[in-house]
Amino acid sequence: MTTNAIASTTIECQASLAGQTVVVIGGSAGIGLETARKARAEGADIILTGRNADTLRQAADELGAQSTSAFDATDPAALDRFFEGLPNVIDHVMVTAGRPYYAPLADLNRDLAHRDFDEHQWLAISVAQHAVCRVRAGGTLLFMGGTGGRARGAGLSLVAAATAALPALIANLAVEIAPVRVNVIAAGFVDTPLSAELLGDQLDARREQLRARLPIGRVVGPADVAALAVHLMTNTAVTGATFDIDGGQQLIAK
Repeated sequence: MTTNAIASTTIECQASLAGQTVVVIGGSAGIGLETARKARAEGADIILTGRNADTLRQAADELGAQSTSAFDATDPAALDRFFEGLPNVIDHVMVTAGRPYYAPLADLNRDLAHRDFDEHQWLAISVAQHAVCRVRAGGTLLFMGGTGGRARGAGLSLVAAATAALPALIANLAVEIAPVRVNVIAAGFVDTPLSAELLGDQLDARREQLRARLPIGRVVGPADVAALAVHLMTNTAVTGATFDIDGGQQLIAK
């Protein structure tokens, strides 16, 4: 067998999640559920969490999940209990819990702003603290960020700060908890139930606008993000990086 053939075989072996355990925090719908579905198709055992026990149960039944846990990931005690109940060694953790908080400066609510910080920056820190003892060397922590906060405008102050902070946090965590790998996916508009909830009756107009203007000629869906997430789990050369997935949304005028 040639050197190139050996290298190719090695890469193919790394591209499978067979026998690995993937934990998805926020895995009962949208990007989290689609990533769990993709990882399951790649042979992984799946552990799902979510806030809604009924929705979580439906997702677990569909996927044949190994286990589920319904709780609020921003509750430190609940997060502690969840990690304490996991197997001694897991392979990958993806966090999709949380939602963006948009508000003009005059209307910024301190409690909601703190909640937003808890759902993004602080949750990433808490998961990383737990991962040191649970995630195997070379395994992955994967977090969701966004690209929308790179724009400037009324109502984006808090989102802009969070958008800038998360990649810096993830890059440092990748050094601090190595050899566990840590990355962030920064998404633009993704056609999920959360987007539908946030946009309401403006959803169809937003879809049509993006189909007409995005360089890819279509709307980004959960399966697109899931494919990237599984790639980052299996590509052991990647850590401390932010990967944009927005169909070219940042390249066009608003």
